[in-house]
Amino acid sequence: MDTSVQLSFRDIGVSEALVNDLAKAGLSSPTPIQAQAIPAALNGRDVIGCAQTGTGKTAAFVIPVIERLARLPKGEPQALILAPTRELALQILKTIETLGHRLGISATVIVGGADMQAQIRGLRQRPDILVATPGRLLDHMWNGTVNLLPIKILVLDEADRMLDMGFAPQISQILNALPEERQTLLFSATLPSDLTQFVQASVNDPVEVMVTPSATTADGITQALHYTTHTGKQELLLSLLKQEKETVLIFTRTKHRAEQVGHVLGRAGHRVGILHGDRSLSQRRSALDGFKRGTFRVLVATDIAARGIDVANIGHVINFDLPYCPEDYVHRIGRTARMKATGRATSFITAEDPQQLRAIERLLGHALPLAAGSPQPVSIQPSQTGSRRHGRPFSGRTARSRSHVHESHPMTQGSVLQ
Repeated sequence: MDTSVQLSFRDIGVSEALVNDLAKAGLSSPTPIQAQAIPAALNGRDVIGCAQTGTGKTAAFVIPVIERLARLPKGEPQALILAPTRELALQILKTIETLGHRLGISATVIVGGADMQAQIRGLRQRPDILVATPGRLLDHMWNGTVNLLPIKILVLDEADRMLDMGFAPQISQILNALPEERQTLLFSATLPSDLTQFVQASVNDPVEVMVTPSATTADGITQALHYTTHTGKQELLLSLLKQEKETVLIFTRTKHRAEQVGHVLGRAGHRVGILHGDRSLSQRRSALDGFKRGTFRVLVATDIAARGIDVANIGHVINFDLPYCPEDYVHRIGRTARMKATGRATSFITAEDPQQLRAIERLLGHALPLAAGSPQPVSIQPSQTGSRRHGRPFSGRTARSRSHVHESHPMTQGSVLQ
């Protein structure tokens, strides 16, 4: 499909009722990922969609799911959408509620950290779509409160993140419980090599929609590096926040660091929310909703929330700590400059970070510039920059296996993180 020509949603087969709802939601024309994925999905084809964050992937699968279910008899859930985090699941639910109302499509969310009985009551309402995180969905399957045999459409959103988080065994059990005759839509911001085998086992003759290379970042993001020390990070952060009034999303590597940074900013008078895996569902909702409404100007988060934050007009993303996994850098900074807007991304670099930085720059295909006023980097000997734990330099594979060492792991914490 020639996406150089501006298409309308009507042009790609979306019904008039849904076109009107899309217009009310401020969506007049499809993004490239939507323009290429929606027609194939409407025709019942399996789809593998890959595009950077902020390009409209959620609507790219929600629209065809709603359209297809509107043509089917009601009475039981016939679509399942799996997401890696509670925040992303709730975001997807909101999109379904916005776009599915006129066509009579309903959904319920099944995530960890929420009341099981309330979820069972939601299931008894016989929604058309289940939006779930893997661990809590398995809890319901084992309890006999969810039957996946009627499912006709499966969506795997952010499949690479689900594998990173250790959900492969749970997803395999879920796939085994689904009927073989189904449509599968798989969407992600990246398609790393370790996803290939999983994809091959999940889809049937898929249409591949690769809108942008996995490491591409939005054109509107201005990226910069600040060289500092561990002890100097907080002072640098406070200095940067004094210079601006825009909304700021700060990423840390650990839950403890997120709490620490959040409390420091709060004591300094900033309106700040904290989001990580050890916080309760109500605390996480409060932090994210407060950030969306402007109650909090600053949100401090770990990577567990990197793909579940859908907030318009985030002006600045700050990597207080570099991520272990280079791909996570792309997901983090993709929270700003969404939908062709502009934004900034600043990363703090210390003496232990050069290997991680080089891995990120290799992924991006270019060097990241120094921020104005940042000191020049100090030369570091190779022995100082290797992995402390493994005694060897940082690599993508090592990073992937370690990317959640400090964040609660779903295999050990059950549904707590979902």
